[in-house]
Amino acid sequence: MSEGRQDGDDDADAPPPPAPPPAPGEQGADSNFPGPRTLYYLTLLAVLAGVLAGFTGGAFRWVLVKTDAARADLAQWALDHGPWGWLVTVLVSTAAAAAATWIGTRWPMSAGSGIQQVEAVERGEDRAAPASTIPARFIGGVLSIGVGGLVLGREGPTVHMGASFGALAGRLGRATRDEIRVLQSCLSGAGLAVAFNAPIGGAIFVFEEISHKIRLRYLVWTIAAVVAAISCSRVVLGNHPDFTVRAITEPAVANLPIFVVFGVFLGVLAVGYNVVIARLLSGLRSIRRIPAVAKGAAIGAVVGGGLVYVPDAVSGGDTVAQSMLDGRQLAFWTVAIYLVLRFFSGPLSYAAGTPGGLFAPMLALGTLCGVFFARVVEAAGVTVDTDTRITLMIAGMSGLFAASVRAPFTGIVLVMEMCAITTVSISMLATAGAAVIVAAALRSAPIYDTLREQMLAVEAARRTRSGDG
Repeated sequence: MSEGRQDGDDDADAPPPPAPPPAPGEQGADSNFPGPRTLYYLTLLAVLAGVLAGFTGGAFRWVLVKTDAARADLAQWALDHGPWGWLVTVLVSTAAAAAATWIGTRWPMSAGSGIQQVEAVERGEDRAAPASTIPARFIGGVLSIGVGGLVLGREGPTVHMGASFGALAGRLGRATRDEIRVLQSCLSGAGLAVAFNAPIGGAIFVFEEISHKIRLRYLVWTIAAVVAAISCSRVVLGNHPDFTVRAITEPAVANLPIFVVFGVFLGVLAVGYNVVIARLLSGLRSIRRIPAVAKGAAIGAVVGGGLVYVPDAVSGGDTVAQSMLDGRQLAFWTVAIYLVLRFFSGPLSYAAGTPGGLFAPMLALGTLCGVFFARVVEAAGVTVDTDTRITLMIAGMSGLFAASVRAPFTGIVLVMEMCAITTVSISMLATAGAAVIVAAALRSAPIYDTLREQMLAVEAARRTRSGDG
């Protein structure tokens, strides 16, 4: 008996049992020496799926640009034609939201963001989305985000369309179930990259938010898919950052406490934002006597009214964020009102059950938070120069996302790529770090975890009612 060995530990020094053999086609999939199937064949499938996701996502964004412009023209026309013009805008938004909600009920996997469904598949809690999700997401997203002007993000549909293309490529290529799971996860990053022209952020999203791990096949397939998707989307959209930001310098180290306090503010706000999203979504679902399409139409009517008289409080928010970054001046109470309106209009739009995401509206909300906080700091007697004010807006975008989603590096890199700026990284890290700490201390679950649990509960109840469970 060896020294230190106790009675009853006869197997203490025995070697561990051998690992089970890999599934067919999986030999070396996550080792340092992957087999040719992982390196070549499945990487080729990821590239082909990336091409499809890139062109489709690029086309989706192009259509949204056109419908956004048409919607703005309609709102201007409504202002020139009094109450009747306003009524036309309300009717258009109502009809678009109702149609998008019907698509979300007819193809349930197309409702909401889609990111939570991708995560559920990665965890083995759901099946990969069928190919029908792709046109449902495309058409429903155009109706809800573009025509209807709901406060939703384009990244939800593009992420889910990318994941669906990954799963489709795996099925057609006779991949194993596990390979299909990984392909759909990798292609979700390609979809996010296309949504914001942010290839590195899209890749990090796969590892930090979807898989929560790094394996060789995840790396290889994600890189291949993102490169293919971004290259194809730029053929459609061109290559330019989503936001134009003038050259700025990193605020002085002495100003870092301002960003830490700002992060605390964002962390508290993100916790409240997550609560409002979850409760509005579950609350509207619990009202079963009113059809889902009618609820979606009512939300569309509310948003349609806002499109004419308070356009900065509705729609995706890119225009609002860019105008603030350009130096647009608003009165303090105007900023505060827009902040409150967007805090609730985003969750309300999401509760409609139409295709659309959460991140893009957070960008506008985070930007307004930066403007608001800069005014508060100035009121406290601290001088805030232009560079610090812009940095607060940029840090607000990434910090709010970091606290809500609990994916700080994804948020920071995405915003850096969207703004084509790297000179304010320390301020962004300080803000995001403080925001995440506060959200975690308040025991707020990441928003996509909450949405995934709600989605699975709804699906389980549906199966029980239909006798499938």
